[in-house]
Amino acid sequence: MADVPQEAVNHTAPGTPRESWLDRLNIALILALLALLLLGWQWLDSRQRNADLELTLSRRLGAFEIHNKESEILARQAQEATREAQAKLDLLEQKLAESQSHQIALEEMYQEMSRNRDESVLAEIEQILLIASQQLQLAGNVKAALAALQTADGRLQRIDKPQFFTLRKAINKDIEQLQSLPLLDVAGLSLRLDNLVAEVDQLPLIPGRVSGAEKPSPTGPRPESFWQRLGTEAWQDFKQLVRIQNLKKPELPLLPPDQAYFLRENLKLRLLTARLALLQRNEASFKADIKAAEDWLKRYYDIKDKSVHVALASLQQLGQSRLAIDLPDISASLGAAHTFKLGREKDGK
Repeated sequence: MADVPQEAVNHTAPGTPRESWLDRLNIALILALLALLLLGWQWLDSRQRNADLELTLSRRLGAFEIHNKESEILARQAQEATREAQAKLDLLEQKLAESQSHQIALEEMYQEMSRNRDESVLAEIEQILLIASQQLQLAGNVKAALAALQTADGRLQRIDKPQFFTLRKAINKDIEQLQSLPLLDVAGLSLRLDNLVAEVDQLPLIPGRVSGAEKPSPTGPRPESFWQRLGTEAWQDFKQLVRIQNLKKPELPLLPPDQAYFLRENLKLRLLTARLALLQRNEASFKADIKAAEDWLKRYYDIKDKSVHVALASLQQLGQSRLAIDLPDISASLGAAHTFKLGREKDGK
């Protein structure tokens, strides 16, 4: 048997170190190939992902550009709207300034009108208060003075302004003073005197107090002849020359017809004088005239007659009337009006 070289035997023998090395090399190659394949797959996958990402980004960029263009359009529209709004705002500010100037002018005009109105009202109130003072102090007419003060207070009440409060307070104080006075019905008393004056001609005289017929009516006497008139006058003169009187029983002398007429006229005059004294609040003169008229009724008129009795009772009631009233001083309201007027004039200056 031929001898085999030793080196050949070493290459063919299993389990030798050389074969182990080759196996390892093959495994390494396989692993490298697998790693290469894995890297290729990862590269392809990354590339695909990048492509998808780029596509998504390109889409988003396109949408962003569209939105950006729309935003630019909206921004331009907003700028135009802002400019229009600013123009309208400027116009409104101009109109507001004009309105404010007009309002200031109207307020000044209103204040001027209000000032003139207040001055007119104050002058009117002052005149009313002056009339009230004159009616009370000169004529003693409490009712007229009270009506004037109430008119002034009502005028101020309709205006209803705080600056007139002090003046109204003074007027109301004077009104309370007048209302506290005893009531004197001057108009009623004057009317009763007028009725008595009208009834004087119908009141009958005491029977037998008038000699012959009373004074004829204003139509005039009936025409008489010269001899009849002469005889009548002679007879009247003769009756005046001779007068018979019983001194033990004094009686009033007979009144001739003309004196009966004058008696009635004088009685009317007394009543009219009493009426004048009533209006002047002259209590002494009023009572004196009433007393004289009452005495004349008792002396010359038939007190048994109903009309004379009623007239006499009316005169007695009138004689008990009290005219002398302590009139209060109502100059406080007039002084308050003067003070208020002076204050406004100083403020105006």
